[in-house]
Amino acid sequence: MIISFIMSFSDYSIVKESHFVGIDNYVRLFAGQDPYFYKSLTVTVIYVVFSVPTSIVFAFLIASLLNKSVKGKGLFRTLFYLPSIIPIVAMGAIWMWIFNPDVGLANTLLKAVGLPPNKWLSSESTVIPTLVFVNLWTTGSTMVIFLAGMQDVPRQLIEAVEIDGGGVTAKLFHVIVPIMTPTIFYNVVMGFINGFQIFTQSYVMTQGGPNNASLFYVYYLYRESFQFMRMGNSCAIAWILFVIIMILTAILFKFQNRWVYYGGE
Repeated sequence: MIISFIMSFSDYSIVKESHFVGIDNYVRLFAGQDPYFYKSLTVTVIYVVFSVPTSIVFAFLIASLLNKSVKGKGLFRTLFYLPSIIPIVAMGAIWMWIFNPDVGLANTLLKAVGLPPNKWLSSESTVIPTLVFVNLWTTGSTMVIFLAGMQDVPRQLIEAVEIDGGGVTAKLFHVIVPIMTPTIFYNVVMGFINGFQIFTQSYVMTQGGPNNASLFYVYYLYRESFQFMRMGNSCAIAWILFVIIMILTAILFKFQNRWVYYGGE
């Protein structure tokens, strides 16, 4: 870690002699001399803004359904969690086939109901929404955490709402959600951290395309490091990401007292 910080102030490269350049790498990035820096940052922020709330809500809803006393719920819990342990590379290959514009399952279903086919991963306008949808495939761990939190909700509080004539909405927003705010907060923090570090989906499924529409920040970092061999510049890029995540996490913790309820308080 210390070595990478030192390297960020050099023009270190595997293929040539390195020199100390001071803050030139950082100046070049923030000045926009490398257009891919702000492009990758923008793409990543857009992805995070849409993927984190979507995955949180989806995982919460699935956990709510699986928390019901229904026959075979153990099997359903396993089925919903199973996709999250499939290697991302294998998952990417499956989704690439599903969203293939020519022979993919998604377009086959659209044609079957009389709708026009979509380019999905091959279109600048749909590649990010498609990857946000694919991200739902990996929410099994988030769902399990929510499920564990729901099972700790005191039953007497639920019964009190029922006695007062409250329905599902009342139980959800007046009991379950307030008690589970620490769990929700944890999943939100982890969602933002993981969202900013998305890499494999872009590497396997889109290679940053089309036209850099899915050039995520970490994929841009990878490209600088292992394709262009600009190690000094890539270290600066990595440290900027580290600072961004640290600041974002600090902001989330700063404002948690406004909506996170801890039982001991």
